[in-house]
Amino acid sequence: MKTVDETTLSNLLQLSRLSPESTDMATLKKQVDEIVGYFDILSKYDDSENPYDAYPSTEAEKLREDEVVQGLEIPDIKQTTDKFMDGYYQVPKVLGEGA
Repeated sequence: MKTVDETTLSNLLQLSRLSPESTDMATLKKQVDEIVGYFDILSKYDDSENPYDAYPSTEAEKLREDEVVQGLEIPDIKQTTDKFMDGYYQVPKVLGEGA
């Protein structure tokens, strides 16, 4: 089992904003050594498996073709809403008071 040397332990204390006077160094060193030991245990497990295998995948054949199709014409858009004026949709104000 790997252990943490005194220099590394003092650096950890500085990074964590702990002072050597506020804690029992022997207890702290033992706890840090145990944590490092957990990493040794974890490193024994095989991690070559792809983590994305846990998520469903999308097959390329199921995607739509990348084709250019004709968009909507202005008269068609005007039929979908009464808030269309001068080539633009009228939307509620989102800036200023009430935003």
